Amino acid sequence: MTVAAQQTPPGQCPQCWQHAYDKSIHRRLKPREDCPECVDHMVNGHPYIVPKTESRWW
Repeated sequence: MTVAAQQTPPGQCPQCWQHAYDKSIHRRLKPREDCPECVDHMVNGHPYIVPKTESRWW
């Protein structure tokens, strides 16, 4: 798993966040070629989600 260059917001997966906002990751792929990391992630799910802070608005 790679760590996103930007701070990943709470409740988000760092890999999904990085792959969505760092276009250089998919630039090496050929047209219509799937990213192996994204495919593995879709099949196996999120290994880690950045925890949200507890809401205390009451």
